[in-house]
Amino acid sequence: MKKLSILLILFAGVCSAQKFTSDEISLINKGDVNAALPIYQTTDAHQHKTLLNLSSEINPTDPNTAVLVKRMKESLLSTDGGVGIAAPQVGINRKVIWVQRFDKEGTPLEYFINPVIVWRSDLQNLGPEGDLSIPDFRDQFYRSKVIQFEYVDLKGQKYSEIVEGFTAVILQHEIDHLFGILISDKKEKEKNDSYKKVDAYQKSDLNKR
Repeated sequence: MKKLSILLILFAGVCSAQKFTSDEISLINKGDVNAALPIYQTTDAHQHKTLLNLSSEINPTDPNTAVLVKRMKESLLSTDGGVGIAAPQVGINRKVIWVQRFDKEGTPLEYFINPVIVWRSDLQNLGPEGDLSIPDFRDQFYRSKVIQFEYVDLKGQKYSEIVEGFTAVILQHEIDHLFGILISDKKEKEKNDSYKKVDAYQKSDLNKR
């Protein structure tokens, strides 16, 4: 009965994802399906509009999803030191991201389908961020130090992870893309926010480490 319930949940998740449009299928399969897709830039009006759109869930078992995932990885590998990419950055407003896992040995690249952040720590870190889609832009941003997120793989299997540090920052950045949030706009909206600086550890704790 438990296995049946899990299967029903996965089936419901697949059904809730909208089918690819003909334009999406055409773009995903354009040219060499083993090659990188061009990375959209904010300097192009049409591409900028795509980057600002909300992304919808994707059917993980659709063959076109596997092609998109593969080509997104090639797009990320084609960059000079990029550590993450989201589907809107290759022109597809769907919930797929790639992230470099600095929290794992060998810092592997991993993909996540329909990722959702279900919890964020109140404790935040301040650090530099750039974006593959925004030329010559880099600034300091506050991000939660620890997050818990859920996602599925290409088989529709669901996972939940707790991640911290720089990998958590990358995940938050890429998931922002799925909501049409760019760091350039984020900085503008947050310019009037104020933060109180606190020490993450008491001195007595540091002496014990």
